[in-house]
Amino acid sequence: MARDDTAPDPQIAVARSYLDALLSHDGNSVPIAPNAVRYEVGLKTAVSGRHLRRSLSRGPQFHLVRAIREVAWTRDGDDTVVADYLLDAGAFGRTLVTVRVLERFRVPRDDLRIHRIDAKIRLAR
Repeated sequence: MARDDTAPDPQIAVARSYLDALLSHDGNSVPIAPNAVRYEVGLKTAVSGRHLRRSLSRGPQFHLVRAIREVAWTRDGDDTVVADYLLDAGAFGRTLVTVRVLERFRVPRDDLRIHRIDAKIRLAR
């Protein structure tokens, strides 16, 4: 994977809108293909674009997200961008845990919508 430090990239902008929605809880702002799927540590957590959008907007698991920081973007081929970031989660105004997330977004150049997300999550050190 080569690090992408160039001018704004439309595929990264699409993936970034997903990260923004984790904080805003506005899944409608994310360009998602109807047949999009999401896998988290190998388990399918979204079965369609509609399901993914609904989860971003109303999923209780996403309401625990307090902050996303130290995001580093890379590319993996023509259709995949990768976000490596720290996510702080908690409740009642307190951060309870910080995890490192490596999320791969398949965003074809000719479509500019998320088609697939693969997430790996581990405790931050």
